[in-house]
Amino acid sequence: MEIKNRLKALRQERKESQERVARAIDITLRNYQRFEAGEGLPSLPVFCALADHFQVNADYLLGRTDVRNMLPPPEEPQ
Repeated sequence: MEIKNRLKALRQERKESQERVARAIDITLRNYQRFEAGEGLPSLPVFCALADHFQVNADYLLGRTDVRNMLPPPEEPQ
């Protein structure tokens, strides 16, 4: 899955507007719209801000995995 599809799906899942996401990560609405349209890729700082905003790991956002959180589950107390 491409970044543009992940971004749109995550945004819709959270019921956020494109404008809300753009404001949250401090970019212009048009820049965010370009990402969802597949007309460009975010810079590394913006990419990290998107991953943080949507609370997913970078590999998920890149479409390299379907696992949203790559951290291992916490160990159960013994």
